[in-house]
Amino acid sequence: MSQAVLTQIGGVPVLVLKEGTQRAFGKEALRLNIMIARAIAEVMRTTLGPKGMDKMLIDSLGDITITNDGATILDEMDVQHPIAKLLVEISKSQEEEAGDGTTTAVVLAGALLEEAEKLLEKNIHPTVIVSGFKKALDVATEHLRKVAVPVSRTDVDTLKKIAMTSMGGKISETVKEYFADLAVKAVLQVAEERNGKYYVDLDNIQIVKKHGASLLDTQLVYGVIVDKEVVHAAMPKRVINAKIALLDAPLEVEKPEIDAEIRISDPQQMRAFLEEEEKILKGYVDKLKSLGVTALFTTKGIDDIAQYYLAKAGILAVRRVKRSDIEKLVRATGGRLVTNIEDLTEADLGFAGLVEERRVGDEKMVFVEQCKNPRAVSILVRGGFERLVDEAERNLDDALSVVADVVEEPYILPAGGAAEIEAAKAVRAFATKVGGREQYAVEAFARALEAIPKALAENAGLDPIDILTELTHKHEQPDGWRYGLDVYQGKVVDMMALGLIEPLTVKLNALKVAVEAASMILRIDEIIAASKLEKEKEEKKGEEEKKEEKKEFD
Repeated sequence: MSQAVLTQIGGVPVLVLKEGTQRAFGKEALRLNIMIARAIAEVMRTTLGPKGMDKMLIDSLGDITITNDGATILDEMDVQHPIAKLLVEISKSQEEEAGDGTTTAVVLAGALLEEAEKLLEKNIHPTVIVSGFKKALDVATEHLRKVAVPVSRTDVDTLKKIAMTSMGGKISETVKEYFADLAVKAVLQVAEERNGKYYVDLDNIQIVKKHGASLLDTQLVYGVIVDKEVVHAAMPKRVINAKIALLDAPLEVEKPEIDAEIRISDPQQMRAFLEEEEKILKGYVDKLKSLGVTALFTTKGIDDIAQYYLAKAGILAVRRVKRSDIEKLVRATGGRLVTNIEDLTEADLGFAGLVEERRVGDEKMVFVEQCKNPRAVSILVRGGFERLVDEAERNLDDALSVVADVVEEPYILPAGGAAEIEAAKAVRAFATKVGGREQYAVEAFARALEAIPKALAENAGLDPIDILTELTHKHEQPDGWRYGLDVYQGKVVDMMALGLIEPLTVKLNALKVAVEAASMILRIDEIIAASKLEKEKEEKKGEEEKKEEKKEFD
């Protein structure tokens, strides 16, 4: 990059930027930004599809992550360049909005910028390119909405196929079907209907990871798993048809908030104090017993004396439960969270068919299950070793997200690059109606869409040109929109018949964020980076001041 400290106005030099500031502008800035974005997209490209490769990421502490999940790769990569950070933000946006399709979004953004670079060399202005991309996006979105197939939210088989497609190439085939089944059951359990629309809050599905045992030992619990153990050894470890009290209050005698001093002149007075404390705690437990409480969960502490009385009363108690877990318990058991034990009534109690402490791996956990129509559920993920459990959780997360997407917006598209080829066909037809230089940008958008089926073919060791030619030919036929690349057979086949399908939401969101990212990068025509010298000077000055202070202190 060139240094830029001075500029001239009417022949007079004017100081604008600090010395050492780095500056790149015009085509140089654009070329640099596009190069960085394409480099990131190239890293992601090889992970796309069921035959995509994995990446091993090692952080500064030496911890290893092995995955081919786009969002995880970008999140774990310690990128420095601002454009690379922008692409990380895009992947996070896609992950939050749709839960899947992060790799697709980044690869598409890279392909759009690659096509844009060719147009820039033909002296087509970035604004014209951005405008063409936006028009092409509208056409692609409209066309995909038209060809999308409506599905029933209660069609479990279709939802399972969607979940299995999202996990393709990530975990072994035997577990894929089992995990898809768990994902569908969990999402349908927490889905809510409001004013004719369905909503799925994935925060109501708790995922607990514990290595040891096999992936097939992963289980769905219709309730909540609390990662704590019962507080007292004498308490029951298993309660059937439990009446559950949920507290956001301690079972302790609270200390006064102001500093108070009590002068004691007689040991009897001291004893009276202790007896009164015990009486208060016994009163709390008696109240719980009178309401028929058989299990207690609190976010705060439980005094040793209270623990003794609770154990004597046969009440199972768990303390210091995470706030997020107690909120899930409220939704699962139908109880109410009470902040003052005095206000607790029978109507506030929740119900669970079974509350039990179990040993999972080398830790104890409390399972609250068999709830009546729980609005929160849990999945306990097992696996042979920690890395496998982490990857299984990421795959399950993708499966839950895509099933939730279809429950909220019940439309699906064929996978295997079929949607991209179909959108490219519609965009090409539209390009002939666009006049002037924008037509080049619209055509470039169609070519960029082909990057997805190309990458799928390359990652499966197939010839991308042959596959692309066959796909384009198929899509010209009346029922052609159904055809995509099956990487296992290495052929172009009917994806809908194979059950390789994905949500419309994921595809539309990936297209949208890719265009937004490419547009933002293309609009940048100048990069001004603050001087590193200035930062170094400030750090040096700070160190010298510390030394001076130390001398004075000594």
